[in-house]
Amino acid sequence: MTLIFSHNLRKHQKWNNMTIQEVGGSIHVQFDYHPKIVADIKLIPGRRWNSSQKVWIIPKRESKRVQEFAQRHNALPSDAPMQQMDYTVPPLPELNISIPLKRDLYPYQRKGVAYSLEKKRLIIGDQPGLGKTAQSIATIVAANQFPCLIICPSSLKINWQREWEMWTSKKALILKDSIKNTWPMFYEHGLADVYITNYESLKKYFVKEINKKGKRLLLKDIVFKNEISMFKSVIIDELHKVKDPTTQQTKFVKGICTGKEWILGLTGTPVVNKPRDLFAQLGIIERIKDFGGYKGFLNRYCEGYNGAKNLEELNYILNKQCFYRREKSEVLQDLPSKVRQVVICEINNRREYQDAENDLANYLKSYKQKSDDEVEKSMRGEIMVRIGILKNISARGKLADVMSYIDDVVDAGEKIVVFVHLRDVAEVIQKHYPGSVSVLGKDSQSERQQSIDAFQNDPSVKVIVCSIKAAGVGLTLTAASRVAFVEQSWHAADHEQCEDRCHRIGQKDSVQCTYFLGKDTIDEKIYKMIEEKRTISDTITGATNQTEVNVIDNIINLFNQK
Repeated sequence: MTLIFSHNLRKHQKWNNMTIQEVGGSIHVQFDYHPKIVADIKLIPGRRWNSSQKVWIIPKRESKRVQEFAQRHNALPSDAPMQQMDYTVPPLPELNISIPLKRDLYPYQRKGVAYSLEKKRLIIGDQPGLGKTAQSIATIVAANQFPCLIICPSSLKINWQREWEMWTSKKALILKDSIKNTWPMFYEHGLADVYITNYESLKKYFVKEINKKGKRLLLKDIVFKNEISMFKSVIIDELHKVKDPTTQQTKFVKGICTGKEWILGLTGTPVVNKPRDLFAQLGIIERIKDFGGYKGFLNRYCEGYNGAKNLEELNYILNKQCFYRREKSEVLQDLPSKVRQVVICEINNRREYQDAENDLANYLKSYKQKSDDEVEKSMRGEIMVRIGILKNISARGKLADVMSYIDDVVDAGEKIVVFVHLRDVAEVIQKHYPGSVSVLGKDSQSERQQSIDAFQNDPSVKVIVCSIKAAGVGLTLTAASRVAFVEQSWHAADHEQCEDRCHRIGQKDSVQCTYFLGKDTIDEKIYKMIEEKRTISDTITGATNQTEVNVIDNIINLFNQK
């Protein structure tokens, strides 16, 4: 037992004798009762009252706060030297168990899973592109916490389902109107282990009624359905979308998660503006008590002229208790030079697409009946035009999802190269990002070079929109390690050339290449065929032209079969 200091309280002469001692790994604080002093010590995270010993017990890591507390009440001279805290974040633990997954985790991902298994309720804050989805899936599988609920943006529901299928043998079900009242039975009958829904649908599936009495909606005003108790774990993707504690959406998420032992929040941008952004997020994962409660968190970290203070301490406690984040630069040794991923999008112009698709199907019926070579050749040209119409409709229908993805990349402080084919698609994206630059067919050589220079050298220029043909070769865009394809070429070689604008042999970086495909559209057909024929798309062999013909033949066959 070490006596840190003992001093008479000069501010409250009637109540005296404050004693602070270090006992083992804790600090023991004793003083005669005064309501103001008691209220103040309650702001120290992790403090607890031992009624038998009449002592406040505080974790040793909070020694700086204890000394500040003592100074405020004149129990320690204001000029007394403050103990310097070591805020070095400890390394993540190693994973020493095997997990039944279909794919192998990267070494850094295994460490993330080990930390998640240890903490259970946490925020996985890895930089976008490092596999937060895979780590959360592996954690829930290792802990065997099913059924599991996934709450995510609408645009990511299909991809979450695909990720579960890719990594595990668990059955993932997207909640929809047709099973609005029967979805709990799917788990009972072994038809679903994981349920996936979007933020906007939480009320529909999980809220029984809302009894709002005052001007503001309170959590106690919401009556949740009993079915929320069946979930043993919850994964919340893009957790920063519920950083505002006053919104109905945030309250729904909080109500669903209350009392859950396993809550995993995923976000590459947990703090967009100030520490206050963490306020609701920590409440949702039920960790706000580790920071002195809501009032303690706000007082300790959200005050000051810019609404932020004690940030080094906040970072340290976050990482100790419930958070980890790695930058890509920290884990490059584990990553391949290029990583491809596919994002399936629900297009928002389905009716228009179906009409055009039916028109092509009818056209192909007459095409099939023709045999003359010249007629067939001319009709092939017409088929390409009609296929192009389908590609255009799909591209326009998925732009909302694409731009939501770009927003997340930009919010994380990264740059991104967006590849398109059609001018009108490029114009929509550029209008949405007024500070973006472009390399398109209409741009002159001097305009292109100005755009490239700005993208490469100006930190404020985050987005460059490029034509697959105009920017596919000869350009260096290595300021970005993110590439997004809104549309596709006919050749895998074109895709690789575009990807390589951001990657150079010998450079120490990993480029993430994301392909956005419209669900149940020609996008999926073309992507599958191009990937199957990637080896014969090598321009050295001269096979690219034949590849295009083969793809067209395959599409014709698919429509004829349909």
